[in-house]
Amino acid sequence: MARLLLLIGLPGSGKSTLAKELIQNCPEHRLISTDAIRAELYGDENVQGSWLVVWREVEQQFCQAVQHIRTGKASEAIYDATNVVRKQRRQAIALARASGFTHITGLWLNTPIWLCIDRNRQRDRQVPKEVIYRMNRRLCGAPPSMQEGMDELVVLSNGLIAGKSSEIAD
Repeated sequence: MARLLLLIGLPGSGKSTLAKELIQNCPEHRLISTDAIRAELYGDENVQGSWLVVWREVEQQFCQAVQHIRTGKASEAIYDATNVVRKQRRQAIALARASGFTHITGLWLNTPIWLCIDRNRQRDRQVPKEVIYRMNRRLCGAPPSMQEGMDELVVLSNGLIAGKSSEIAD
């Protein structure tokens, strides 16, 4: 089964830290990170560049990850991006399915905004505070749900599992 862990959360919520810890504990996981893709394409993850170019690379890496999972070179993949906008989550899920992922778990790092802002302030690469507030409004207005096409949704609040939903196939 080709499994994808779809990370969801504001900048500073802990997505990349969690992804790095998961990779460190399970090196057979494949990381697909939009920050890493921008760094590779543009020489700096701060350069937003063309989203279409980044998205094509995400698609290519999804397909490669599925191939590595099928051949035993990887156990599952992690998609590290904010995924705070419902439309973008749905597009990512559709692309993942089209690439061959058969099980998608959404992991929403529902970190309080004040903590995200504080963590962001301590970073070298800071996201403008008003951008984080705007992303938070979008995420709160359309929080992740199973209806978006995930097989499972786990919500982490303050590092604790707050809720878990899953569909059980017959």
